[in-house]
Amino acid sequence: MRESEALTLAGHGSLVTYSRKVFIPLTRLCRDVCHYCTFAASPSRLEAPYLDRHEVLRIARAGEAAGCREALFTLGDQPELRFATARAALDRLGHETTLSYLREMAALVASETGLLPHLNPGLMGAGDYAMLRPVAASMGIMLETSAARLSERGGPHFGSPDKHPEQRLASIAEAGRARVAFTTGILIGIGETRSERIDALLDIAALHRRYGHIQEVIVQNFRAKPGTPMARHPEPSLEEHLWTIAAARLILGPDMSIQAPPNLRPDELGELLRAGVNDWGGVSPVTIDHVNPEAPWPHLAALDAATAAAGRVLRQRLAIGPGHARDPEQWLDPSMATRVRRAVDGRGLPFTDGWRAGSGSAIAAMAPGPSAALSTVDGIISRAASGDGLSEADIVRLFCAEGEEVRHIAAAADALRHEAVGDAVTYVVNRNINYTNICLYHCGFCAFSKGSTRSLRGAAYRLDLEEVARRAAEAAARGATEVCLQGGIHPEFNGETYLAITRAVRQAAPGIHIHAFSPLEVSHGAATLGLPLEDYLGRLKAAGLATLPGTAAEILDDEVRAVICPDKVSTQQWLDVMRSAHAVGLRSTATIMFGHVDRYDHWARHLLRIRALQEQTGGFTEFVPLPFVHMEAPLWRKGAARSGPSYREALLMHAVARLALHPHIPNIQASWVKLGPDGACEALTAGANDLGGILMDETITRSAGGVNGQLFDAARMEATAAAAGRFARQRTTFYGPVAAERVPA
Repeated sequence: MRESEALTLAGHGSLVTYSRKVFIPLTRLCRDVCHYCTFAASPSRLEAPYLDRHEVLRIARAGEAAGCREALFTLGDQPELRFATARAALDRLGHETTLSYLREMAALVASETGLLPHLNPGLMGAGDYAMLRPVAASMGIMLETSAARLSERGGPHFGSPDKHPEQRLASIAEAGRARVAFTTGILIGIGETRSERIDALLDIAALHRRYGHIQEVIVQNFRAKPGTPMARHPEPSLEEHLWTIAAARLILGPDMSIQAPPNLRPDELGELLRAGVNDWGGVSPVTIDHVNPEAPWPHLAALDAATAAAGRVLRQRLAIGPGHARDPEQWLDPSMATRVRRAVDGRGLPFTDGWRAGSGSAIAAMAPGPSAALSTVDGIISRAASGDGLSEADIVRLFCAEGEEVRHIAAAADALRHEAVGDAVTYVVNRNINYTNICLYHCGFCAFSKGSTRSLRGAAYRLDLEEVARRAAEAAARGATEVCLQGGIHPEFNGETYLAITRAVRQAAPGIHIHAFSPLEVSHGAATLGLPLEDYLGRLKAAGLATLPGTAAEILDDEVRAVICPDKVSTQQWLDVMRSAHAVGLRSTATIMFGHVDRYDHWARHLLRIRALQEQTGGFTEFVPLPFVHMEAPLWRKGAARSGPSYREALLMHAVARLALHPHIPNIQASWVKLGPDGACEALTAGANDLGGILMDETITRSAGGVNGQLFDAARMEATAAAAGRFARQRTTFYGPVAAERVPA
């Protein structure tokens, strides 16, 4: 158990998951006669062979109203092959088979409610999986045992043709070939030996190695039920259950999700967790456990308390487990994949806080919870604080933090911020000038770009040089110390265009700092003139360019870029532009735009690449996390992106960046445009020390559906800093003091 618990913590941290579900018993008729089952019933004991569509929807809607996300369809195996009443009922319903009717009802629930169907219909073949996959988030069948002798006369499965282990294993294998996220498990205490349990677990492990489709393995203890042939059969002891859970963890490894039903051992939940459990399965606030009706579900508050008492944190999951939810294009039909993708964070767990980047939504307090793994996080924090570089695995572990770990990491980042840059909250008075929204590129996250001049998506514009100059002069008159210039890659633009823009701004506002041109624009400008990067950047600097924005970075990993911006600069090209800029004396910011199709390992690689370049050049002035604003993003509207990061992830990005980039990048910026004022304030308690610019005329986030405004004036900067218990100070682009005459302006 000690070894199993260590493996569990290594694979899942302090996180324990459950699915908030509603139980839909589509039919209790079954052709099998398992000797311990009270779910299956004879036709004479039922009002109707099948639930009708109105009853199915009534149950589903009651579950949805109670906050459920999963509709668990459970039913007997092929009852039409045994009961004439089932055959006749299917005829009336217009279906050949129970599985065909199941498909109609699952589709009904999926279309009429927000619930995701999980289907447990028994043995299925390739055609059955193909029919049901478009209407299900996941499916399952319990292996129960791999001991064929238990199907012989006198055994618990005698007379149950669908319970033969070879058939069950073949059905589970077909699910793998069909790319179905799948739940299976074993039932202990029905007459099998420990050795036979291990055989069953090894069979499951072999199937998962081959197909990767097992999302969870249930280790369920037999319960003797009155009125069944096994009513007097002894139940397995707690020790047997714990031994089997630990064996399952040792066999299946740290990453597998291992489940034990909490209603079958309600007083021993802590022991189950210590043995290797990391998931409680489906728990319903609406319906009973129809398979174990004598065992009521624990109240969710009680389950949360029991989980916390064991040093773990309880969090909700979907019907599809988090590991498979992170890869929906592989495990789900496209229509179901869109629903799952939009519902989850980077871990594959559902959003529960109601916060979205750019939306202006209120920040819900993060759910508290103890942690059994703070010592692991402490070791990573200590290495970061000493200036040692963190590994990719270290950074991923920090992003996986939950409950008290999040607060712990945020507090450590805040302490490191205090040590590195003090308590001032800095900001710059600047103006955004986006000189065109016409762009040749097709980035999936961008709602600002309007395509080419020949094929427009809405209103397009291009400012002439006189208007760019006028806006720069106006910004200077209003007290701005910086103008930030970026735009789309217009089909008529070349390297001379950017030089002309720079000269126009410099002439109109001689004293203003020109912060301009992403690496994409620089790369485009250099290529159109046939110049090496350093030569072209030298020309821009001579024309008046002072620093570069670190945009166009998105995620510095080509696996992600191939999806979100396939025609844009590559990771290496972005880094090459920045390295060249730093070489000619131009400093820059660095950004990350996260929460779309990316994973935590991508975030870690991005941070490590930024740190490595900073160690070489020292040219980055600050790091700016930019949460993905999804509402109008083309990739999200096509169903191919998540709905931005969760609040937990957004907060952690600022804290983890502080730790991972220490001591090389001292300034971490919170984007009020993306986070909103309350979110920006919270980021200031998690390692951030800068609020960016007041931005006069912010348009890019607004185009994506952001509602946090186009201007955040000095008074709001000061109020936000005060709300975080700090004081605000205006800065230059280089984080120096502002000339005295500019402040009153």
